[in-house]
Amino acid sequence: MKCYALHLFVLISFVFNPAFSQEENLELTSKDSVVVSSWVVGLGINIVDDSATPFGEGILDIGDTWHTVPYPSRISIGRFFRNGIGVEAIGTYNRYKEGKIVDGAINNSLREYFAIDGKISYDVNKIIGETGWFDPYLHVGVGYSSIGSVGRSTANAGFGFNTWFSDRWGLNFNTMGKWGIPEESTKQLQHSAAVVYRFGIKKELSKKGLEKLALIEAMEKEKQRVNDSIAAANRAKEEAALAQRLAEEKERALAEKARIEAEKQRRQRIEDKIKELGHVYFNFDSHSLNNDSKKALEGLANILKENPDLKIKIASGTDSRGPSTYNLGLSERRVASTRDYLLSLGIDAAKLSTEAYGEDNLLNECDDNTYCPEAKHRINRRSEFILIFY
Repeated sequence: MKCYALHLFVLISFVFNPAFSQEENLELTSKDSVVVSSWVVGLGINIVDDSATPFGEGILDIGDTWHTVPYPSRISIGRFFRNGIGVEAIGTYNRYKEGKIVDGAINNSLREYFAIDGKISYDVNKIIGETGWFDPYLHVGVGYSSIGSVGRSTANAGFGFNTWFSDRWGLNFNTMGKWGIPEESTKQLQHSAAVVYRFGIKKELSKKGLEKLALIEAMEKEKQRVNDSIAAANRAKEEAALAQRLAEEKERALAEKARIEAEKQRRQRIEDKIKELGHVYFNFDSHSLNNDSKKALEGLANILKENPDLKIKIASGTDSRGPSTYNLGLSERRVASTRDYLLSLGIDAAKLSTEAYGEDNLLNECDDNTYCPEAKHRINRRSEFILIFY
């Protein structure tokens, strides 16, 4: 059962896929257009049957009743319109030969035949639909025939068809019954075959061409709809991606702002803690650490251990009393004792930098020219800590 279903699927695919492929490659061609109006000229031969009973039993007695000449004997020009109506003028020449049947009797002398006919035709394709190369028509008209210098007017009716090899060149075949006026005149059949040429052509799409054009337009419309849908989906996707990207960028910006603010607050808290520890103060002319100073440095060491990204600059100074050169060396010893104690507490040397002020960078007005009590001089005998982040 599965094998049968597979074979059926392959067969259906083989039958229908070519049609789908053709639809995908639809395009209008010259075969989709028809000539709807034109001028037509023709040159050919004509055959006259003037046996008095051309519509009787002897209609096919060609050898006895048909008259023709071995050279072009018919010329025509006509105008054919979009509504299927055609108007045509025809001139013909022939000879009635001896021994042929004319008006029901044997013709005893050579007689020349001239005729001028006008006809109105109607294209049968307007009724049965376009047939492409085959172009049948019916026609009626009037004419004048001269046979051996004897003239007669005729009422004409007949049928014919054109077969076209191209838009311009084709063959015409026609049969016309000619009834003499006045009544009781003899009747004739006139057959013709001619090469015809069209000019002044106007073309329009045939019914099938219009159907193909409608299908092409529908396919193009559907293709455009699909393309528009794809473009709209792509735009929506791009807009969604842009909105998401903007949202993510905004979120990152907010996160970065929050991080910076949090970092700022953290630094502020650390700075506040260090400020709470205060400075390390020294006695006059001393670089030794007292218990209060060691306690402050132990608190500083804990802060450094809790925050591995911190770096501290230790800056030590003296008061203004004594020579400035001596005071610079004293501040160097003070900064060294402060640094050494922090190292003894397990602080990495890379996290510590130092600077000796000497008696520069006084924290108050107590310079060499100003008297100050001991309490104010003590303020300048310190090691202070400058917080560095990295």
